[in-house]
Amino acid sequence: MNIVVLAGGYSPERDVSLSSGSLIANSLMRSGHRVLLVDAFLGMEIDEGVNPHTLFRSLGDAEYSYTIPEVAPDMEALKKLAYRGSLVGHNVLRLCRAADIVFMALHGAMGENGQMQAILEAENIRFTGSTHVGCVLAMDKDITKKLLAAEGIPVAKGLTLDLRKESLPDEHPMPCVVKPCSCGSSVGISIVHDEAELQQAIGEAKKYEDLILVEEKIPGREFSVGILDGKALPPIEIIPKCGFYDYKNKYQAGATEEICPAQLTAEERARIGELAEKVARVLRLGTYCRIDFILHETEHEFYCLEANTLPGMTPNSLLPQEARAAGIGYDELCETIVRLSPEVE
Repeated sequence: MNIVVLAGGYSPERDVSLSSGSLIANSLMRSGHRVLLVDAFLGMEIDEGVNPHTLFRSLGDAEYSYTIPEVAPDMEALKKLAYRGSLVGHNVLRLCRAADIVFMALHGAMGENGQMQAILEAENIRFTGSTHVGCVLAMDKDITKKLLAAEGIPVAKGLTLDLRKESLPDEHPMPCVVKPCSCGSSVGISIVHDEAELQQAIGEAKKYEDLILVEEKIPGREFSVGILDGKALPPIEIIPKCGFYDYKNKYQAGATEEICPAQLTAEERARIGELAEKVARVLRLGTYCRIDFILHETEHEFYCLEANTLPGMTPNSLLPQEARAAGIGYDELCETIVRLSPEVE
């Protein structure tokens, strides 16, 4: 098959995406596909007479690679590079049309909020991951929490604040977690213990968007559960060596201890798997996704933190580790995602 791996994009998570995309592209080449890694935001310059199919790489050609910096990208500087002010780069759709399927390696922003998926659906281009509807429901954490709570899935108490027209009320959780409503990879997130830290945290979240969440900090152990074809993979426990599971701890090697399969009782494994599968159904998520939880240290219940419609596929990413614990190697995981992805309806 000819496969475009769509990565990068205009998002604070673009570096993570480019790393994921490089590994995915190399894996698909090893499986015998012809592959082209494309930055969704920067696009690619192509001479008018060039056939896009000649740009796809095969096994034996140069492999793709990308190293994630320790800090998130400068979005203002990146914005100046936009092609005609568009979030979709030059020739991106032309290249996607030349492929049999697009492997979505985007994270955050239009890669996970449903915009890119809606464009591909309108163009009748087959792609991996969730539809634009599932992406919308999962990316907006306010909508996610309301849907999950309505279905009886435990979520943290808190409030959603629109900083353009609202100020923080006197009654609010403390200690708390402050985060942008629609970012992933822990971008813009802060753990807050007092009022001074709270104002600083709100300012940090506002760098990314005006709609923020202020939630109670749930004490306990953190876990993640991958979903593949509707079924839960073995859960993984996440233990940062310093601080919490922020952007740096997620993507720098050695910063976090990850235990898979997680050390849980049989009842706890069954409970977290059941909840993860239910979250995926409620949010209408696709072939694969990942659901994050905290096990409350005194209530002994799993609280859902968020759903990830396009989980990372970097060397330190959680979903490949969980798949490996289930006996599914990295190449097989990528191939399975391609094979199970439906045609556009």
